[in-house]
Amino acid sequence: MKLPRLLLVSSVFAVTSAFATPSFSPEQIAAESAKANAFFERVFDETIARSPMAMAQLGIKRDQDKWDDFSEEKALEDLSLVVQQLAELRRTINFEALDDQAKLSYRMFVSQAELTIEGWRWRHHNYPLNQMSGIHATLPAFLIGFHAVDTAADAEAYIARLRGVPQVIDQAIEGMELRMAKGIVPPQFVFPIVIEASRSVISGAPFENSERASALWEDITKKIDALADVDAVRKDELKRAARTALVESVRPAYEKLISALAAQEKVATTDDGAWKLPDGREFYDFMLRSFTTTNLKADEIHEIGLREVARIHAEMETIRQRVGFNGTLPEFFVHLRESAEFYYPNTDEGRQAYIDRATGFIEGMRARLDEFFGVTPQAELVLRKVEPFREEGSPAAFYEQPAPDGSRPGVYYVNTFDMRGLPIYEMESLAYHEAIPGHHMQIAIAQELEGLPRFRKFGGNTAYVEGWALYTEYFPKEFGFFSDPYMDFGRLSSELLRAARLVVDTGIHAKKWTREQTMEWLRNNSPFPERDIFTETNRYIVWPGQACSYKIGMLKILELRELARRELGARFDLRTYHDLVLKDGALPLDLLEENVRAWIERTK
Repeated sequence: MKLPRLLLVSSVFAVTSAFATPSFSPEQIAAESAKANAFFERVFDETIARSPMAMAQLGIKRDQDKWDDFSEEKALEDLSLVVQQLAELRRTINFEALDDQAKLSYRMFVSQAELTIEGWRWRHHNYPLNQMSGIHATLPAFLIGFHAVDTAADAEAYIARLRGVPQVIDQAIEGMELRMAKGIVPPQFVFPIVIEASRSVISGAPFENSERASALWEDITKKIDALADVDAVRKDELKRAARTALVESVRPAYEKLISALAAQEKVATTDDGAWKLPDGREFYDFMLRSFTTTNLKADEIHEIGLREVARIHAEMETIRQRVGFNGTLPEFFVHLRESAEFYYPNTDEGRQAYIDRATGFIEGMRARLDEFFGVTPQAELVLRKVEPFREEGSPAAFYEQPAPDGSRPGVYYVNTFDMRGLPIYEMESLAYHEAIPGHHMQIAIAQELEGLPRFRKFGGNTAYVEGWALYTEYFPKEFGFFSDPYMDFGRLSSELLRAARLVVDTGIHAKKWTREQTMEWLRNNSPFPERDIFTETNRYIVWPGQACSYKIGMLKILELRELARRELGARFDLRTYHDLVLKDGALPLDLLEENVRAWIERTK
């Protein structure tokens, strides 16, 4: 396929070269590189230590009884720390005396820090509570997914976090009110979804007289019951304390949040795009640049999307003819969207059937990984259903990274809330994207890399991370996967979604498309189920620019692969190329291109 040439952001770091670059001995380079890496590790520790939640995600058991501080004061302190760290790096580390990996780390650190500093202007141009994410869903999801309970002290810390929920909710409400004073209020459609999700958290026992346990009560009781070295009396004490914290702290905090959301809903409008915000177009340009790591403008991205949609439609037309469907491509879309044969039933049996078959696709790919990769992850991968309290607003599938110490596996989440949102023909590509060789492969390998600063192992940018995952839906087709024509259509449907995102994200935020206009365009140009059209449109509205990163990143990874194939001919090796892309962690696209071009020259 012909690939559009992508204009990349030039590196933020520039070397002044008025004089000849001095030479350094191997010993000097080793010493300066060690000094730089020590700086990066210290800064990582300083940053992580300010976030109890980040420490928990990394498997670090420290400040387990605390939540992050989401206040304006803390945000300003965090910015000041970044400014100080950047100044220290430039003042104390000689870039020219570093080895290649340390130079790459230096440039990445500078780029990320300068982007953070530039982004301070736009810190309130967001909707911190929305149907995709927010404190209302983050708090229970964090406790369930990341707060390990291995001892009675861990359980006490969990209970302390339950008691600390009111303070976090108060900070979230303060953030809502601060944004409202600046004219930044989510669109109307957001409020009913977030309110219902918040109510779901405090539904079931012990919040109400119900035989059904709430997600939090079920989680903490299971974790306490599983404690091997704690007697029954102590377990009962812990459960009583947890029940009290849920009823006396968590429930009133969520009720307060629901009231605040209901009050703000009254002033919300139906305007959807970033253009409605103060300096909205400039803000959207920043978001595009941040997410894609390119200088592509909205109009350019929109045109790339239209071209890609047309190309994918042509390939879909070939499949329509192959399966013998008598009708137009739009009619084929309707057939796939509405025919029951392409969906598992909305029953427990249907949900389990989907999980079982998706697991089969993952295992089939796992058995052939050595054909495509020299390096594979050690971290375990599991497949789970999305929990009830967050399933209504969540996407069809997503991935959560493993703990670096192996105490928590990587998780491929499937949202079985409505099986009409999980077409059977898309399940193969979805499994590859979220699990293997997509997100789990890339993220787990990055965490396991030796000799890299941790900010590179655990950081990343969306264009690389999502671009890689989309690329891993593409290349298996070249090796016999997607043998079922409907699964191959699902692969194209998945790629079509990412191409369509270029069109509709820029349409909403730069061209003032309405929510209804966006959904109608998706209906006419895709086979996506109505629920997907609904949730995807809502997603683009509250997350400007993010959806553009997938296709832009995938096109760059594929463009560089084909460049290497042309330049190296018979010396090109796909396994080596894949390992090259993965071996340095999640790079901005400009640095990835530098790496690939340097590899090509070395190989020549």
